[in-house]
Amino acid sequence: MTPILAIAAWSGTGKTTLLKGLIPALRERGIRPGLIKHTHHRMDVDTPGKDSYELRKAGAAQTLVASSERWALMTETPQQETLDLAYLVSRMDHSTLDVVLVEGFKHEPVSKILLFRAGTGHSEADLVLDEHVIAVASDTALNAVVPVLDLNDIAGIACFIAEWIKAHNER
Repeated sequence: MTPILAIAAWSGTGKTTLLKGLIPALRERGIRPGLIKHTHHRMDVDTPGKDSYELRKAGAAQTLVASSERWALMTETPQQETLDLAYLVSRMDHSTLDVVLVEGFKHEPVSKILLFRAGTGHSEADLVLDEHVIAVASDTALNAVVPVLDLNDIAGIACFIAEWIKAHNER
């Protein structure tokens, strides 16, 4: 099974910024990352006025849009109250992945790196270090029972993740 690693933090801590640097850093190490991003906002990956948008809005429960460069499957879930991370991960093509990175889903029982940034209105005491937290990436020194990584050292975090994937695959 492809390892799953969540990057979890409060809003405004820099999850997306970290991932934008981390994904190419992992690829440079030969690691093929997939990504699942959680959002609390209404979202639409299609464009109003395009044929695919109009056909989906006509009532299709699932719409797959494909080109020679990429494809996307959109599934309507109006009655689903909560997202099922395991189901979402199962929809990915694991033959092309070495790790599934997850932005958000901080309450899911998956391995995670918590982010902590000084000045975001939270204190070290607010960090919930449950059994799934493998590290904390922070821009300030912390006293934690797990490794504390430098939030601004993308290469160091990528190296930590590469070692974690290696250890996961050796189990």
